[in-house]
Amino acid sequence: MGPGLGEVPYVDADLIFVTDLLTPGERARLAAARSFYQAEVRPLAVDYWNRAAFPFELLPRLAAQNLAATGAAATSHLLTGLLQMELTRADTSISTFYGVHHELFAAAIDELGSPEQRERLLPGLLALDKIGAFALTEPEHGSDISRMMETTATRSGDEWVLNGTKRWIGNGAMADYVLVWARDTADGQIKGFIVETERPGFTATPIENKIAVRIVQNADITLTEVRIPYTNWLPGSRSFQDTNVLLRNSRIWVSWQAVGQQLAAFDVARAYALERRQFGMPIASFQLVQEQLSRMIGNATLSLSLMVQMARLQESGRLTMDQAALAKATCTTRMRETVALGRGLLGGNGISTRYEMAKIFADAEAIYSYEGSYEINALLVGRAVTGISAFS
Repeated sequence: MGPGLGEVPYVDADLIFVTDLLTPGERARLAAARSFYQAEVRPLAVDYWNRAAFPFELLPRLAAQNLAATGAAATSHLLTGLLQMELTRADTSISTFYGVHHELFAAAIDELGSPEQRERLLPGLLALDKIGAFALTEPEHGSDISRMMETTATRSGDEWVLNGTKRWIGNGAMADYVLVWARDTADGQIKGFIVETERPGFTATPIENKIAVRIVQNADITLTEVRIPYTNWLPGSRSFQDTNVLLRNSRIWVSWQAVGQQLAAFDVARAYALERRQFGMPIASFQLVQEQLSRMIGNATLSLSLMVQMARLQESGRLTMDQAALAKATCTTRMRETVALGRGLLGGNGISTRYEMAKIFADAEAIYSYEGSYEINALLVGRAVTGISAFS
C-alpha cells in the first residue's frame, strides 16, 4: 500500500524546491496565501462556477490578505508570480478576476496615471472596495486591435466624448470603473480613459453561456456619447506603445496562471488516483496511471522553471515581449496537454464538475485564448528568432 493523502510525498508538488529561492519572509507569505486560497477560495468555486455567479462575500477576506502592492511596497517578481500561480491553483476564475482588476486596471493607474488619479483611485482598488475592468478588445478586432480600433474619443472643451463597442471585457458586468482604450480623433493615437460605469451612455451587457471562467463577469460594452472629464485621460497613455508594458506583464501573469492550472489538475488527479480503487487496489499503483501523473508534473515543472527565469528577467529589467510571448505560448501549450491527461485519468468522473477536473479542463481554454492567442504569440517568437515578421 502507498501513502495516505495526509502523508503523500511532495505535498505541494514542488519537486525542484523553487520556494528555496524565496526569502524566509516570502516563503511564509506564500504558505499563508496558499492556505487561504485552498481553505477559502477552492471550496466555493465549483458551486459559483456552475451558477456563473460571483462570490462578492469573498472580497473582504481576499483584500485582507494584502496580496497586491504597488510602488516601493511591491513584492519580488518571483513571489508575485507564485502568488498568482497559487490563486489559479485554487480557482481560475477568481485568479482572472483579480488579474484583470489588479494587473491590468490598477497597474495602469499606477504606471500611467497622474498623481491625483493614483491618490484618488488606488486605495479603493487595493482594498477591493472598488472594482476595475480593462476594455481593449472589440467585437471585430482582437489580434489586430492596435491597428484597427474603432472606438473613438473626441475632445470637447473640458470633456472627452467616447463612442464605440468593446467585447469580452472581464469584470465588465460588475466594475465600478472601466479603463477604455479609444482612438483620439484629433491625432489618431490610442489612449486610455477612465470611465465610471454609472455615466449616461455606458451600457454593459453580461456575456452568457460560457464554458470557461464562468465566475468572471464578462460583458459586451457599448459607449454612446459617453462624456467624461478631461482629467479622466491617463496622461501616461499617449499612444498604443504605452500599453506595451501592461500587455507584456499581463502575458507573464497569464503564463503563471498556466502553471497554476497544471498544478490544480495534478492535485485533483493525484488525490483521485490515490483514493480510487479498481481490481482491489488504488489506481495510483497502476503503471499507466503513474506515467500520466509523471507527464503532468513534468509539464508543470518545466513551465514553472521557465517562469522562474521570466521573474529573473523582470528583476533585471531585461524582459521584453519576445520572452513574454515565449512564456505564454509554451506554458499554455503544456497546460493543454496536462489538463487533458488529468481529465482522462478521472474517466467518466472527469466530465462532472463535482470532481473539479471538468472545471479545470474547461477553464484552461480561456487561459489558452486570452492575452494573445497561441498563434499570435508563436508568431511573435518566430519574428524574434528570424528577424522576419509573418504578419504585416
